Amino acid sequence: MTIRFGTDGWRAVISDTFTFDNLRLVAQAVADYVWEITSREQPEIVVGFDTRFLSDRYAIEVARVMAANGIVAHLTRTDAATPIVSYAVVDRSAEAGVMITASHNPPRYNGLKLKAAFGGSIMPQEGRRVEAILDRNQREGRGPNLMEYRRALKSGLIRRFDPTWSYYQHIATLVDLDLISRGELRVVTDAMYGSGRGSFRDLLGRTRCYHHEIRGEMNPGFGGIHPEPIARYLQALSAAIRAHHADLGLATDGDADRIGAMDDEGNFVDPHHIFALALRYLVEKRGWRGEVVRSISTTRMIDRLAARYDLPLRETPVGFNHIADRMLHGDVLIGGEESGGLSIKGHIPEGDGILMGMLLLEIVAEAGASLRDLVQQLQAEVGPAHYARLDIPLRRPLPKAAMVARLSGDYPPRLANESVVEVSTLDGVKYLLADDSWLLIRPSGTEPVLRLYAEARSPEEVQALLAYGRSLADEGRHLG
Repeated sequence: MTIRFGTDGWRAVISDTFTFDNLRLVAQAVADYVWEITSREQPEIVVGFDTRFLSDRYAIEVARVMAANGIVAHLTRTDAATPIVSYAVVDRSAEAGVMITASHNPPRYNGLKLKAAFGGSIMPQEGRRVEAILDRNQREGRGPNLMEYRRALKSGLIRRFDPTWSYYQHIATLVDLDLISRGELRVVTDAMYGSGRGSFRDLLGRTRCYHHEIRGEMNPGFGGIHPEPIARYLQALSAAIRAHHADLGLATDGDADRIGAMDDEGNFVDPHHIFALALRYLVEKRGWRGEVVRSISTTRMIDRLAARYDLPLRETPVGFNHIADRMLHGDVLIGGEESGGLSIKGHIPEGDGILMGMLLLEIVAEAGASLRDLVQQLQAEVGPAHYARLDIPLRRPLPKAAMVARLSGDYPPRLANESVVEVSTLDGVKYLLADDSWLLIRPSGTEPVLRLYAEARSPEEVQALLAYGRSLADEGRHLG
């Protein structure tokens, strides 16, 4: 069995490739990796899990493997959000962290995210190192070490703990809870049945805001939806906003490392706008400076704001680990992706939907205006900018190198009535047009789909760009 790490860890279909046996093999490779990187006599690791089918049992198995290898496993008492587990790695000075989750993927998937000591995802080269250990173990016929759960608990090699409160204390240093409280906002949050459930309730319980959470009960099938905070999956949030006469709504994905929002009329506010609003606020209201980092699939509104404030801007491939690398080695003010993974200076280098949701509440409270008005103001200043993404299912893995070679060498001089001025192959193929519009075509690193992304000055131009991308996918000959 060949197991490979994608954009953020290993994900696979439950009972197909994601099995207890395979998970134990991966956990053993992680344990071997931890022993390779540690200088301590007894290393420690944090293990957390989300609300998916069997996630709690999978996490116990990972902890049992760690214990059998002499590694102390701090195992969360209940499901927890990825950014909370990641922060616990730093808070407990652990060598690494394991999060059992498939994030925003459909319910049939589960996965394993591996976190580094700095609280973010391991770098790609470290992922390849774990893969190499796994391959070696399989070649040598070396199975996983495994300790009985109760024995591991009694010996102190597995330690159950609650990671939330130290995380909440940290968040209180990054957002102004008093300012949020003075806003007395009416807020509806949508946990999408994920492990971010209860987080906004706990944080807003310290304020004068009205708060109502939906889809916060345990439902491993996610009610039949993908737990991804994008417009087509948030009809329930839109209805709840109207029912509770709320000022805005916040939604987090299956493990709460992504954020989406809706205004008081139930209009979707995508992560591009949340990113841009946060950048503008941190510079203009807090006076922050630093590098701005965005993934290749993220709005050019960020570029225009960075130019306005004379801030350096860096574009990265998709995957928050690339942004984390910049945060670790530079003075980064804010970094983010179109998918809703965002983080700011002073926080761990990890996408955090909970932090960014709270910061958005602070932005709205400070402005004394509606989220809808703030978005309209942003569009007037650095827009117009309209965005859409189209996911095309694939029957088999896409040969990415062949796709990039063909699409970067065979394209029309104009798209959507605008000249193509640049072609980037940083991650997939991105066509940048003369009016700052763009089209990006890339295979997903977490699912068997081809993703098409487009941003333009009007919805019609966005659809025209996506139609061109779709025509390439349909022709097939262009993709390998």
